[in-house]
Amino acid sequence: MKKRVIRLLGAVVMVVVAGSAVAQSWPNRSVRLISPFAPGGGADITSRALAQKLTVALGQQVIVDNRGGAGGMLGVDLAAKSPPDGYTFVLGTIGPIAINPSLLSKMPYDPLKDLAPVSQAAVAVNVLVVHPSLPAKSVKELVAIAKARPTDLNYGSSGSGAADHLAGELFNAMVKVKMTHIPYKGGAPAMLDLVSGNVQLVFSTLSTATAAIDGGKVRPLAVAGSKRFEGMPDLPTMSEAGLKGFEVNNWYGLFAPAGTAKDIIARANAETVKALAAPDVKKRLMDAGIIATSSSPEAFSTYIRAETAKWGKVIKDANIKGD
Repeated sequence: MKKRVIRLLGAVVMVVVAGSAVAQSWPNRSVRLISPFAPGGGADITSRALAQKLTVALGQQVIVDNRGGAGGMLGVDLAAKSPPDGYTFVLGTIGPIAINPSLLSKMPYDPLKDLAPVSQAAVAVNVLVVHPSLPAKSVKELVAIAKARPTDLNYGSSGSGAADHLAGELFNAMVKVKMTHIPYKGGAPAMLDLVSGNVQLVFSTLSTATAAIDGGKVRPLAVAGSKRFEGMPDLPTMSEAGLKGFEVNNWYGLFAPAGTAKDIIARANAETVKALAAPDVKKRLMDAGIIATSSSPEAFSTYIRAETAKWGKVIKDANIKGD
């Protein structure tokens, strides 16, 4: 019995030592960072800013691999099915991580089981913008108009089940109205139709809305996130503007395949946190309407579960179907 215990203890020690050795030697070749969307968007900008800093910090090239498709699920699935050896990461976003599990009847991966959270990375600022013909200069005035005309208003989104769609449904639920959702194939077409007056409002990403705001073609009422945007400090949050508890954070985060060594996750987290705190990275993202935001793996995991539950309720209550 004693010999068996000694052998078991020896095996445990060997596993721990081997895992530590792997982490110490990591990385010894290039690392792939999958960006599950096309080049040029917020996820791509964030991925490239991170990759540039991590390349220096890790001493190995971190290569951004754009794998767009299926609303981000294609790239996330690729990462989830990659070897958990520390050489593949993915910048997951709110849609394929926290929204789609409740929106779709079947997914090729389980975000909570097949991925290991490393750190939250950023929040793409969402802003509520209205057409100038709508006589609302504040969120309170918009709420009053919506209540007076509970089925008359139309809102655009970048697609069914997207964060800006669910923002509109959250507004419907909180104000107890029924605005009509008009989905588009992307945020840019939705913004074009808002500018044209074909819809009355959009919960747009700031990067998509900035040109129309600066040109006076749409009117911003509030940011939809948890805090004000440094680039527009006078614009209140939805909560500050009167709709208490309204919060839509269009977030991005770094993930590894489940089973990746904890020591590798810990180092990747530490270097990611440093990268996101760098002034040049923060400015690069800020200029694109994105706020650099980091966390521990544990805090990020807790946040993901809360977001999954929150949007699951919105989807169920609004009876939204993604397939």
